[in-house]
Amino acid sequence: MASTSSPLTFDTEFVARTGEAIAVAPGVTRVTAPNASPYTFTGTNSFLVGHHEVALVDPGPEDGAHEAALIAAISGRRVTAILLTHTHRDHSASAQELAQRLDAPLWFGGRHRLSRPLRRFEINPIRNSCDWDLVPDRTLVDGETMLAGDMNLVVHATPGHCANHLSFGVAGGDIMLSGDHVMGWNSTLVSVPDGSMADYFASLDKVIALPYRRYLPAHGGDIANGPAHAAALKAHRQMRNEQLLDAVRQGARTVRAAVDAIYPAQPARVRFAARMTMMAHVEYLEGLGQLKVKRGVLGMRLELA
Repeated sequence: MASTSSPLTFDTEFVARTGEAIAVAPGVTRVTAPNASPYTFTGTNSFLVGHHEVALVDPGPEDGAHEAALIAAISGRRVTAILLTHTHRDHSASAQELAQRLDAPLWFGGRHRLSRPLRRFEINPIRNSCDWDLVPDRTLVDGETMLAGDMNLVVHATPGHCANHLSFGVAGGDIMLSGDHVMGWNSTLVSVPDGSMADYFASLDKVIALPYRRYLPAHGGDIANGPAHAAALKAHRQMRNEQLLDAVRQGARTVRAAVDAIYPAQPARVRFAARMTMMAHVEYLEGLGQLKVKRGVLGMRLELA
């Protein structure tokens, strides 16, 4: 489904009703975990897909209350599989325990991996948020259709936020579980080398062209026109590219200086996330040949190409 860009707006008024089983579509139920934070908004949304049998998507953090809420929502039905959109721990930390408790296989897009190798002296800033040791019972492949509960889901590889990110479309319907790739409350964190801005742009183009209109993200509320929102997110990131180039043009030679120029009044927690994503923009523009980056032990220097 093609879409033209519209102004980017965020829904920050979503009421999660944490721990309640909320029917959001025929055969799709949302249960929000109690792990609200500046990075998870109101908490991680877990989804049950199916009617008489179900699949559990993104079981979320290790939390007894959330696990009890999920068990109550499952209500004795057989769980055919536990699916993960990706292996950041706010989505996956409870997956192994619940897979054993529910006697359900664990399916996702392969073990957690970086979008590119670490450079010398480089540290992955979100390494502690990743589930490195989790191994799938089945590695899901882009384009395959699988039976999840008693409904068919189509697997769509959507790397960018991280390398093994997947989105799941309801076959023959207009709903897509978009994970952290497209969210309505904020733009997605892309932190290199865990994620990749080039992959993120490509995945936005991919979902815009898919036949799903309504997105159910893993944080925040439903997105009524997902392709239009994804197009607006793409335009927003393109604007950040231009702002970064302009900051360097005006004399910014470090990522910190560029963030100071682009986000002059934002609080510290926002600026920290902005700096991670700005690093992804730097690598993206370097790959396009628009920026030159000189890397050393003390950091990097930016110049226009």
